[in-house]
Amino acid sequence: MVPTWEARLSDPAIRSARFTSPVLFVLGALNAWSGQAEGDYAAVSTGLCVCVCAAGLFGEDVLQRSYRDDRAVLAHVAAHPGVTMRHLARATGVSERLVARNLDRLTADGLLVLVADGATPALRSYRLAS
Repeated sequence: MVPTWEARLSDPAIRSARFTSPVLFVLGALNAWSGQAEGDYAAVSTGLCVCVCAAGLFGEDVLQRSYRDDRAVLAHVAAHPGVTMRHLARATGVSERLVARNLDRLTADGLLVLVADGATPALRSYRLAS
């Protein structure tokens, strides 16, 4: 008997727009293509609508990704006041460049304050604004 391989995804992965939007886009494109091949223009228009909706879902996920990174940075600073940018990047798994962008945005919005303004950004530390 040949062992079978089965891929399983967790429920959060299936609900994630990163997974569902490409799948919906492909299904919509296949529906439009098969409808065009059979002359069923209702299936073509339905497939194209599904493709447009999937593209919108993917775009929304891309826009929300920076907000998710901001929340992760903000939560880590709340738990570890005086944390440096390098430590934040390691702790959140985000690149230092993106963490710097998140910190600049959160500082400009007044959610974080700069504690130690060193000569380089790596020496700066942050805490929640009062």
